[in-house]
Amino acid sequence: MGLLPFSCFAQQYDTASKFSQPVSLDSFVVKSSFDVNAFIRRVRSDTTFYKAFKNLRFIGYDAVNSIEAFGNSGQRIASLHSKTQQQVDGKCRKTKIIEEQSTGNFYKHNGDYNYYTAELFAYLFFAKDTICNENDIVTGSLNEKGSGTMARSDYELRQLIFNPGARVSGVPFMGDRASIFDEGEAKKYDFKISLETYNGYECYVFRITPKKGYEHQALFNELTTWFRKIDYSIVARNYALSYHTLLYDFDVRMQVRTRQTGSKLYPTHIDYNGNWHVFTKKRERVKFTVDISY
Repeated sequence: MGLLPFSCFAQQYDTASKFSQPVSLDSFVVKSSFDVNAFIRRVRSDTTFYKAFKNLRFIGYDAVNSIEAFGNSGQRIASLHSKTQQQVDGKCRKTKIIEEQSTGNFYKHNGDYNYYTAELFAYLFFAKDTICNENDIVTGSLNEKGSGTMARSDYELRQLIFNPGARVSGVPFMGDRASIFDEGEAKKYDFKISLETYNGYECYVFRITPKKGYEHQALFNELTTWFRKIDYSIVARNYALSYHTLLYDFDVRMQVRTRQTGSKLYPTHIDYNGNWHVFTKKRERVKFTVDISY
């Protein structure tokens, strides 16, 4: 399947909110008279992915969780394997631990997590105490900033994971690196759209990779998203991000998969592999996977 530069036939399409960078299309997309500018606007304004995670708060589910921490030479130094169940009663939810096994120094002597990644993971996915009266409103909630370290990290993750392309404020020296659709950053990337089948669904696949020569200047090493053609819902997304400053550095890879259950979309698999260091904290090399069944 050949890839053709969209710039060859840009005049055929929508002239509002033009995306200035060339976008390569495979032959199947070309034949469908695809509107690239409208598609880019959909990508930038998508809420289906965030909504899928919001939906988690209102349904019972079982999860198998695995978290592993590694030392400087790659040896595993701590781990946690657990099976959990979210129980929903009316407008309230709580996480029940079905079974759990930890090794190494995963926990501190007082029972707290010894790893920040594990603490953030628990903050995002576990309801140790009963939580009630949440909402599934997406509009505006991506930009809500809470107080405290976990809430700030939650906000930054929301921007990078659910709103790639938006400027992430509050991260020193990041600047506009995450603004991959803006002219200053977009020139660093190759953009490609293809048509593929994923889990039985015909999907538009949107891939972003650094251009040759920009590998060390780009925040995203890869961003691949599968949009279900029938409704543009995101059924899968792969991330690879890295960035280095004197104060912090990170190299993170993630894979997220979703599934339709009833009329709603829910996440079913999350795979995270991260190596990061902040000046005030010890370096963490942590992998975790979550498999969710409904």
